[in-house]
Amino acid sequence: MTRLLIILLFCFLTIPQLAFAKDPEVVVSIRPIHSLVSNLMTGITEPKLLIDNGGSPHGNSLRPSQARMLSKADLIIWIGPELESFLVKPLATVAGKTAQLPLATRLESELLPVQQGGDWEKNGHAEHDEHGDDDHDDEPLSALDQHLWLSPKLAIRIAEESAASLTRIDPAHAVLYQKNLQLLSDRLSQLDAQLQERLAPVRTTPYIVFHAAYQYFEKAYNLNAVGSITIDPERKPGAKRLVEMRAKIEQLHTGCIFSEPQFESKLVATLTEGTKVRSGVLDPLGVNLEAGPDQYFQLLNQLADNLVQGLKP
Repeated sequence: MTRLLIILLFCFLTIPQLAFAKDPEVVVSIRPIHSLVSNLMTGITEPKLLIDNGGSPHGNSLRPSQARMLSKADLIIWIGPELESFLVKPLATVAGKTAQLPLATRLESELLPVQQGGDWEKNGHAEHDEHGDDDHDDEPLSALDQHLWLSPKLAIRIAEESAASLTRIDPAHAVLYQKNLQLLSDRLSQLDAQLQERLAPVRTTPYIVFHAAYQYFEKAYNLNAVGSITIDPERKPGAKRLVEMRAKIEQLHTGCIFSEPQFESKLVATLTEGTKVRSGVLDPLGVNLEAGPDQYFQLLNQLADNLVQGLKP
């Protein structure tokens, strides 16, 4: 009997750790990043999506159910405090016991400055009002654009950082994370090449977006965005800004003005009234798309489709 107990104990101690490992609880803040992480976790488990109601990270507020989700997480992947200020205090409460990956901080050296003033024609920045008019809702010149997921090349970097964080909390699946990372990187490179070809015919057509969220996409495909209605979508632009944008539309023969499903579209109607300028919709988050591994690819293809439809002659 003693010998049998020793054999059983030996077998128990030598069973691979994987058989006893709990699947990691991973929470991701927004849909596009959740999609990328879902690809990395294929064959293991599914990450949880924090903002799952089609809302925007701008001005969001945390529900009790979301707070519970954060408290149970092994890893939280988010953009950072500039985009998701509503997460700063909740994440401070779980600091030390929960791993966190703030992507904007980790990839800071690869981020672009925020586009200023909503008018990018002059050296990428607007002329600042000497009198400090409240209609100019400029961000600090030092601010960095947080919409980093809208470039497939940066999406690969997001995937690399996420895979490294996943491996740290779940080393038992390290090989699978690396395999999934390679598959995802290859798929993102293919998407990038396809979008380069699809967007080439509309590269020179000027257009205006609702808020300054798309420059990573615009620079990746050399598009001709000439301004935004607002820098901060939570702050309604004043009358002076609308007059300036109306003049710009006429001056540059703007092809299209794009609104967003999460924010007021009446401003677009005001700017296009009495003109031949078309209007369209761009969604930087893909709120109408089902969350999951394909969402990111559907999102960028949807952006490309809507741009081509709005800008083609």
